[in-house]
Amino acid sequence: MATPFRTIEISDPAYERDGLRLITVKTPNLAGRGDITVWIPGPDLIGDEPLPLVILLHGVYGSHWAWSLKGGAHRTAERLLRDGRIRPMILAMPSDGLWGDGSGYLPHNELNFDRWIVEDVSEAVRAALPVHQSTLLPNRTFIAGLSMGGFGALRLAAKYPERFQGAYGLSSITHLNQLPLFVEEPLSHYKQADPVDESVLDLLVRNRAKLPPIQFDCGTDDLLIEYNRSLHHSLTEQDIPHQYREHPGGHEWPYWQEHLVDALVFFTSLG
Repeated sequence: MATPFRTIEISDPAYERDGLRLITVKTPNLAGRGDITVWIPGPDLIGDEPLPLVILLHGVYGSHWAWSLKGGAHRTAERLLRDGRIRPMILAMPSDGLWGDGSGYLPHNELNFDRWIVEDVSEAVRAALPVHQSTLLPNRTFIAGLSMGGFGALRLAAKYPERFQGAYGLSSITHLNQLPLFVEEPLSHYKQADPVDESVLDLLVRNRAKLPPIQFDCGTDDLLIEYNRSLHHSLTEQDIPHQYREHPGGHEWPYWQEHLVDALVFFTSLG
């Protein structure tokens, strides 16, 4: 099938394991190549019906493999699917573009890290679907992420609400000014022409009439807990619908592994 990419490389099914497929595309949005790990439920778990797409964004220092090989996201999804707790879905786990310690999933330094996620990921997944799964379900794309990826998920859903039917943030950065807690690159590299684009809250307020359902959570021992509480408080004051939860735990993989379940169940509840 025709794609918007100059080149696309897809892993050989003979060597794939656990339903994971690897994709590399060359895209103008990154001025180079980007990687995506995709989990596709096996033929025993799905028919030939179109499936929704769930995009999972990783945090700083990681890449496209983090959600699967540090978080076991595909195994969580398969377990939930077999238990009847979620509907069949495809997981797309892209890299952030591999800029510095983390791209922030926003445009800077003449690279479009946001459009890489919003435009390219679904197109790459569509091109890489196996013969037993021919299409994505129209208008059923969800996005979630952890830490910097939570910032990306909430921010992109707020900025491009027509693209997503639900968003979930785990232990999320809520404003660009929190990124220096994790990265060594100067904040000046990430600054946006419009300051609203640096704030999850401001974007949610700006597009409040068009927002998809939103949920986020944070561990009570997380260094970002007060920022998440502040976002929840401000959204409540602004009367913007959302769900917020706190759980025991810190800024760590055991927390994200456990509460990815909440995100996938949430997306299933949205139909």
